[in-house]
Amino acid sequence: MIDPPVVPKRKLPRYGFHTHTERVNGRWAMIGFIALVLLEFRLGHGLMNW
Repeated sequence: MIDPPVVPKRKLPRYGFHTHTERVNGRWAMIGFIALVLLEFRLGHGLMNW
C-alpha cells in the first residue's frame, strides 16, 4: 500500500466522547452493577420492587 507523503494530525475534540472518559464511566457502571447484585444477595430479595 502506498503511504501518503503527509499524514494529517488529528486534534482531540474539546467536548464529547473521549476514550478515557468512556472507559472510566464503564468501570463505574460495572462496579455499581456488581454492588447492586451483592446487595440484593445480602438482603435476600430484590431492591427494585414495585
